[in-house]
Parts: sequence; C-alpha cells; structure tokens
Amino acid sequence: MRKGSPDTWAFAGAVGVVLLLGWLELRRPGGVSIARISGGLLTIDLLIRAGIFTIILVGLNLLMGYAGQVSLGQAAFYGMGAYFSAILTVKAAVLGISPAVARAWWWPWFVMGGAAVLVGVFSFLIGWVILRLRGHYLAMATLGLGIMVYIVLRENLGIPQLNLTGGFDGIVDIPRLHLGAFALWPESRYYFLVWAVALATIVLGLNVVHSPVGRALRAIHGSEAAAESVGIVVPLLKAQIFALSASLASLAGSLYAHFQAAVVPDTFGFVPSLELVVMSAIGGMASIWGAPLGVLAVLLIQELLRTHVLGLIPAVTAEMEPVIFGALLVLIMMFWPGGLVSSRRRRPVWGER
Repeated sequence: MRKGSPDTWAFAGAVGVVLLLGWLELRRPGGVSIARISGGLLTIDLLIRAGIFTIILVGLNLLMGYAGQVSLGQAAFYGMGAYFSAILTVKAAVLGISPAVARAWWWPWFVMGGAAVLVGVFSFLIGWVILRLRGHYLAMATLGLGIMVYIVLRENLGIPQLNLTGGFDGIVDIPRLHLGAFALWPESRYYFLVWAVALATIVLGLNVVHSPVGRALRAIHGSEAAAESVGIVVPLLKAQIFALSASLASLAGSLYAHFQAAVVPDTFGFVPSLELVVMSAIGGMASIWGAPLGVLAVLLIQELLRTHVLGLIPAVTAEMEPVIFGALLVLIMMFWPGGLVSSRRRRPVWGER
C-alpha cells in the first residue's frame, strides 16, 4: 500500500472500527455494548466469524476475482486446517506426540503454521494439475476435490481404528490459544487476535494486487494466451495463487477450531463452499475490500432473517429462510453485479435497451 492512497485510508478506517468495537466489548462504558447498540443483530461471536471468513475470502478473491479461476471447494482447505489443529492438539498422544509438547502453549501455534504450509504444498500440487482445466470443467474438479476431502474427514481418514477425526461427531475439547501464560480468551480477547490476522491478510492481498504479480493475475484473467505471449508462466502462477488461497483458508480453519473448541465435517462440506462464493460475489470478487464487506453483508442478512424477519411473520417458518435469503441475493446481484464494493449501480436486465 502506498502512503496516502485510498487503500491506506480505508485500512486506517478499518483498524479504527475494529479497535472501537473491541474496546466497546471489553470496557462496556455506561453499560453500552455492541449487541445493545445494534439491537442484538451484531454480536462479538458474529464479528469473530466475520474475521475468520474474511481471511478465506481474501484468498478466494485473489483466485477467482483476479486470476479468474473458479473454486467450489474452498471449504475443503478450511476444514483441513481446522482438523490439523484439532487432531494434533486433542489426539496428539494417539500420534505418539509427547504430552509435554502437546500441552505447551506454543504447540497449537506451531501446528497452525505447519498446517498452512502443508495445505499450501498439497494445493499447489493439486492445482498444478486441475488448473489446466477451464470454465465449468474446473468448477466440477474443485467441487469434486471438496467432496473428497469432506468424505475423508467424515470417514476418519480411512483409518477407523484410530478414530482421528471422530467421524460424524467430529472432535471436541480443542484447547484455547495462549501466549505464554496469557490466555486469548474470553471472546473479547480472541476477537482482537482474529481481526489482527484478518487485517494482516488484507494488507497481504492489497500488496499482491498492486504488485507485478497482481498485474500478471489480471492478464491471466483477461487472456491466458496473451499472458503467455508476454512471458508469464501461466500454469505456475495459477498454482501459486491457488496454494496461497488454500493456505489462508487453512489458517482460518485453525482459528475457527480454537474458537469453537469443536469441529464437525458438515461445517466444511459443499454448502459452506457455496456460501463462501456467494460472499465473494456480493462483496465484489475483483476487490480485496469486497472480502470483509461481502462477509459482513451475508452474515448480517442471515442474522436479520433469523432474529427479526421470520419472527414477525408467523406463517413463514425457518425453512423459508433460504428462499428469502436467495431472493435478496438475486436482487443484489441484479442491481450490483460488481458487488457492494462497485460504485456502479445498474438497472435490472429487463430495463436495458
């Protein structure tokens, strides 16, 4: 980010908002809290989840919005990070890890970083192959990858006698994170950790976008043949950005595991992957700032439907929530096809000439 650029000012504003909301939750001056100000719509739990999803969305926007590579299996990498952290902390003894090491405050951090690296290497190797596909063939390949990872997690990695993933029940009692003797809990403390990582991820994304790599990604999105003609090694760069997006998703998964203290396979299936794509589209795929905006928009709409709208209409049950949510998404994409970050608003298709 360049000093004095719009991104710098936007980042400063984002930091200010994060600090203000965190201070309100910690201090509660005069009994004022985030939930009280928002009428219960905005909670510290929702803000933490928004930060975790923002980390994933930055990588997904780089992959889909800038490089133009469709991914319908991003939740698989999210789940891999979560299960790496869960297994290597809760079931360390089964894997022969010393109890003294497993109980050390630094061990979960080591696992988190190692998981991000391993998932990145795995996705690079996979991406080198499947990213040669294009269009709906690539979408189906990433969808298939996501389904395979979900099944492997659900079926105990194919080693049922060890029960490493807990099957359908998942893993519970995942320890909270510490910095030495300082516990990053309750939620108000964990909020600062998650958003510190999310803001760092946004800085990373902005630097990638404004670097020669970002220009190369946009060239690939426009025309792979043209990009190759000017010396860009297209297969390598696509695999690298795929690996980066997967590593960020893994990091978010580890943070999620230590936040929820439990993981189950259903959290990382096809529907969560689709929700991530929806968040990206609503916020604006071709913008790093579309990541936090898209996440907050979708989470707030979901929360508004659950806590306010459905309760006001007795005839409308919770089963109608996806229908109402889908209709809202259609309207948003009709009027803001570039996402909420886009300043351009257009008339719906039937009004065009």
